Amino acid sequence: MERPNVIINCAMSADGKISSFERRQVRISGQRDMDRVRLLRAESDAVMVGVGTVLADDPGLRVKSLDLRNMRRDRGLPEDPLRVVVDSRARTPPRSEVLGKGCILAVSKAATADRLATLRKKCEIVVAGEDRVDLRELLSILKKKGVRKLMVEGGATLNWSLIEAGLVDEISVYIGPIIIGGEGAPTPVDGPGFSRDFPRLELIRADVVDGGVLLRWRVLR
Repeated sequence: MERPNVIINCAMSADGKISSFERRQVRISGQRDMDRVRLLRAESDAVMVGVGTVLADDPGLRVKSLDLRNMRRDRGLPEDPLRVVVDSRARTPPRSEVLGKGCILAVSKAATADRLATLRKKCEIVVAGEDRVDLRELLSILKKKGVRKLMVEGGATLNWSLIEAGLVDEISVYIGPIIIGGEGAPTPVDGPGFSRDFPRLELIRADVVDGGVLLRWRVLR
């Protein structure tokens, strides 16, 4: 199957949490790492999140820097990468910031017609899978749309689904100098978890950034 190169990017606390137990966004990265993330987004053909991230944080996923928008324009690209929301049952609120031109809402056949009728006015709808979005099929569709580099910005459930399906090529994790705690606080990868055949990683690079550490891993096949 042809698919884009998939990069998961996330920031977590020193104790491995990506947000609080209340599922509220916590600022973990400093300015240098945030600049890196903005550049990675601008250099990607598409950015993907799960519906949980949309419901919790209402991200826009657009390129805000004028310099980075100009960089994309100079390369003959749209000012923003394609925005992709994985939302099996079309739970995305119609007023979400992510919606609009350049947004794809990936749903399954389980999404109700009335929800789709409303959201279709706000974005492109792609149906892939029966009860849940078939990520392999979705990535194949994105590849056919010209997406070569796909940045995944979470959350933990989408990260798990992609890794479990063997669809991730690289993982970038910023470990910030902060403790969040909470046994119910989400980690970069949630889901059921592996009991064997654990995916193995190869460290590409480690850098001290903003008082924390940025780790880049290659996912081994």
